[in-house]
Amino acid sequence: MEFRIADTFTTSLARLTGDEQKAAKTTAFDLQVNPSGNGMSFHKLERAKDQNFWSVRVSRDIRVIVHKTVGSLLLCYVDHHDKAYQWAERRKLEVHPTTGAAQLVEIRERVEEIAVPKYLVDNAPASLNKPKLFAKYSETKLLAYGVPEEWLIDVMATDEDSLLELADHLPAEAAEALLELATGGTPALPEVADKGADPFHHPDAQRRFRVMSDVDELARALEYPWDKWTVFLHPAQRQLVDKSYNGAARVSGSAGTGKTVAALHRAVHLASKDEDARVLLSTFSDTLANALRGNLYRLIWNTPKLGERIDVGAMDAIGIRLYSAEFGKPTFANRDEISALLRKAAAEIEGLKANAAFLLSEWDDVVDTWQVSEWDTYRDAKRLGRKTRLPESQRALYWQAFAQVQDQLKKFGKITTAGMFAKLAEVMTKREHPVFDYIVVDEAQDISVQQLRFLAAIAGNRPNALFFAGDLGQRIFQTPFSWKSLGVDVRGRSRMLNINYRTSHQIRSQADRLLGPEVSDMDGNVDSRKGTISVFNGPEPIICDFIDADRETAAVGVWLKQCNAGGVQPQEIGVFVRSESELGRAQAAVEAAGLRGRVLGKDMATEEGFVSITTMHLAKGMEFRVVAVMACDDQIIPSQARIDTAADEVELTEIYNTERQLLYVACTRARDQLHVSAVQPESEFLQDLVQK
Repeated sequence: MEFRIADTFTTSLARLTGDEQKAAKTTAFDLQVNPSGNGMSFHKLERAKDQNFWSVRVSRDIRVIVHKTVGSLLLCYVDHHDKAYQWAERRKLEVHPTTGAAQLVEIRERVEEIAVPKYLVDNAPASLNKPKLFAKYSETKLLAYGVPEEWLIDVMATDEDSLLELADHLPAEAAEALLELATGGTPALPEVADKGADPFHHPDAQRRFRVMSDVDELARALEYPWDKWTVFLHPAQRQLVDKSYNGAARVSGSAGTGKTVAALHRAVHLASKDEDARVLLSTFSDTLANALRGNLYRLIWNTPKLGERIDVGAMDAIGIRLYSAEFGKPTFANRDEISALLRKAAAEIEGLKANAAFLLSEWDDVVDTWQVSEWDTYRDAKRLGRKTRLPESQRALYWQAFAQVQDQLKKFGKITTAGMFAKLAEVMTKREHPVFDYIVVDEAQDISVQQLRFLAAIAGNRPNALFFAGDLGQRIFQTPFSWKSLGVDVRGRSRMLNINYRTSHQIRSQADRLLGPEVSDMDGNVDSRKGTISVFNGPEPIICDFIDADRETAAVGVWLKQCNAGGVQPQEIGVFVRSESELGRAQAAVEAAGLRGRVLGKDMATEEGFVSITTMHLAKGMEFRVVAVMACDDQIIPSQARIDTAADEVELTEIYNTERQLLYVACTRARDQLHVSAVQPESEFLQDLVQK
């Protein structure tokens, strides 16, 4: 007998208390061992339209809903007695007549009695004159997108006001296709199964139903029920994960579209298909590497040997480890030391007139980033976007200063991070066997020039050796550069994910106002946000400003208290500020709400019962149900301190871009509710957030 689990079961399991979850899991394990249910308390649901629905007693009040046939048992739902029965009475398991995929379909007649009046009756007067979004599509076309037959009338009658409510009642592939059509996109048609094919083998069915082959696999599915991606993968993600590439590949997408999920599954896929392979799974910071490591454990916790061949680490940490093995432990020169050496060298060179900010900028963006070691190379170096070209005589004076700093660093035995990766790149090309067979990089938009050179040297031109996941709109650390010029060309092997699972439609669409509809890299690859859709609804974000910090603190405190009273647990709340200087304002707001807060350390470990407080930079990669972004004042974001360091107009534009993208990152950490606040005068970015 086939024993399956539905994603609706893991979702409902996560809503129960800890003790209720334990009891439900025990019942699930018992059913796995004995699917026939001999000796268990099965009850046939007489009022259910699908006669194969049964309830299984977990405790006095908790019931598991299963779909039981001669050849299979499917775990569908778990809840308190009445809610579990109501769920089953409003569902049926059927095979879609066009696609052939197994679907759990909400029964339209029952929904009309319970939920549909909210969006078909209450909104009717206001919607009379609004265009019907899908009236121009034939029933055949809508069926091809996976819309169940009995929902065709509702779909053809829906308008922009009722769309999101309607989507909640449809199978995922149908809801996503309709949302994409409504936003001007052209969704890919689902696969059509061959006649007689198992409906549970269809890609759209596998995103919600999985066979549990043994108790260990079921245990993995139930260990982290809120992380459905560990068990159920979207077909678009699965296609990218399993595909074979003849060169470097990249998956892109805006915040919340599952890029990190794809990177994790890609690393596991590569390690699984090649038993001798060493896989590197990396990102730009220790904080995010720790998060990747934890998520990898969730994905493979019952196959730990797989993890022995997947090396997880931040790029710099990996570089230091390999450099130490080749040359000994590096001693780094920090930015303050470099700046002091530059000022000293400039003072000693006759005729050199340059401010310290420009010298440091030229060192960072040209000399160190590109590891320029010769006058001829520096003389011919391009400065992308700069309107004023430095005269050669002036460049010659600058080079004297830079060469002197390089000599001083050699004298003291110090190196920069860029220099470390440059030396490693030279060594990696000479190795008979690569240190890693496959490399997967998350948050790739923030990779540096020499880090990419280093990775390219390891990968050579081997198929599948490099896989990147990132979002150009979330670039907050690195200046843009051409990957192709370093031998990493993802053109033709770059794909976009456009289904947002993490952030509500309201939050995503408002945060997108901070960015343009398209973001492109130096090689002409374009990331478009036009086709991105969110699959769930939520309250409108609150964007507001106050005359002083005390009033902001009080207002945010009231909002946080209301969220908590509405069922949001403290550990599900995040409060972000631009820098450490504003942390006190965040702490005061949490205290005003009567909650306990904790400023997160670099491990970014949240703690049950505590609101998480941190800076926007460290919030990267995190997710909370509720987020407050505070202290978005003028001169705080964009940071006046950064603006003052701009050496020219190009650098100023770059600072504005990355500061804007930083606020975008902070706002898109929120799943359900977002509150953005400032003290007057507020940041100009807030005006972009609220404008229509």
